[in-house]
Amino acid sequence: MYPETTGNFRWRIVLLLFFATTINYIDRQVLSFTMIDDAFRRAMLDIPAGQNLTQADLDSFKIQYSYVDTAFKIAYALGFVLTGWLIDWVGTKRGFAISIGIWSIAGILNAFVGSLRSLSLVRFMLGIGEAGNFPSAVKSVAEWFPKKERSFATGLFNAGANVGVIVTAALIPWLTIQYGWRFSFISTGLLGIAALIAWWLIYRRPEEHEVLSPEELAYIQQDQEEDMPEEKFSWVRLLGFRQTWAFIVGKFLCDPIWWFYLTWLPDFFNSSEALDQRLDLKSIGLPFLVIYVVSDGGSVLFGWLSSKLMHYGWSVNRARKTTMLVCALCVVPIFFAAQTSSIYVAVALISLATAAHQGWAANVYTFASDLFPKSAVASVTGIGGMCGAVGGILLAAVAGIIRVHFGYLPLFLIASSNYLIALVIIHRLIPKMEPVNKRELESLSL
Repeated sequence: MYPETTGNFRWRIVLLLFFATTINYIDRQVLSFTMIDDAFRRAMLDIPAGQNLTQADLDSFKIQYSYVDTAFKIAYALGFVLTGWLIDWVGTKRGFAISIGIWSIAGILNAFVGSLRSLSLVRFMLGIGEAGNFPSAVKSVAEWFPKKERSFATGLFNAGANVGVIVTAALIPWLTIQYGWRFSFISTGLLGIAALIAWWLIYRRPEEHEVLSPEELAYIQQDQEEDMPEEKFSWVRLLGFRQTWAFIVGKFLCDPIWWFYLTWLPDFFNSSEALDQRLDLKSIGLPFLVIYVVSDGGSVLFGWLSSKLMHYGWSVNRARKTTMLVCALCVVPIFFAAQTSSIYVAVALISLATAAHQGWAANVYTFASDLFPKSAVASVTGIGGMCGAVGGILLAAVAGIIRVHFGYLPLFLIASSNYLIALVIIHRLIPKMEPVNKRELESLSL
């Protein structure tokens, strides 16, 4: 962390965003672990307790599960459409509170489903609510931090995603074995209510927060946009900028890879034909602890690296793109995880790739606040998030079929190449990362 003489209350806001993001990922990730519980599979397939699950049953479940995951991602995409606009319109505090409330209720309702169809409906509701997390968090960082600290702050709160998976991997298998899969959903859904209370009590804009010193407020606002219009921007208007499309590409090609990890890694370790050992609910927690602890380090390290390079005098363009190139190269070896027989090698390769993804995400998320005025940040984040979800929908719709018929290698090959492809396209779109200026905004009509 950088030495400060102006106060450090803004880092408490990052801690609050970290807490909310952690719970966001806990609530969405519970299903990825309960899906390998035989009692849950029987309940969703309407197979009596005690009856053995055949290979045909398991294949059918995986294909239908991919459709459930698709329903979540469709809602997640639609949720970005709604929440990005909502947050810019009603403000970060109210918009995020609404999102937390929706996803917390949906998380609890997961415990009361009795079929894959009803599960799809509840996951749809969960996706609508959870889509509000990143537009809210990114806009909060834009409100509370100068540009030179934003990628580091984003990396810190984004690390909550990994902590959420770690907590889920550590607790959900045990809770499911001891108390059943329904209790797992209820207990984690209630955490969202705690996040909602904390958010409502603590969060306000910097200029409205009574505990913030005048010195820290001036530090936060040191590079705020001058003479920028305060109007709201429609999506049609924002799509007229190359900067928006660069953000879209970074999300569309790479978000689906992260969701693939979240959704399918438990099954990969549980059923991969290549690995020399397979993991069940009793043994699956440790590999996920390793993977997502390393991922946390990647989120913070690569967020810090980009910000540190800027402190050394590098331009935003050079610092962000250099860091993203390092991240993209770190993902390339992951295709070998689908071929190795060693579970230790697979865990190491996946850990490197997930850490690099989180570093990539920390830098891509700063595009919105680097390149657009604060009044458009949540909307731009919503556009990119929606497109990332659309990419996730496309991958989720075929992932189960690819898994059943071709194994994991094609999916890991997609993961290994997408980041480099995205970076090339981003560089072509914006050779120099320059913020949208007032003249460009005024030249586009609604």
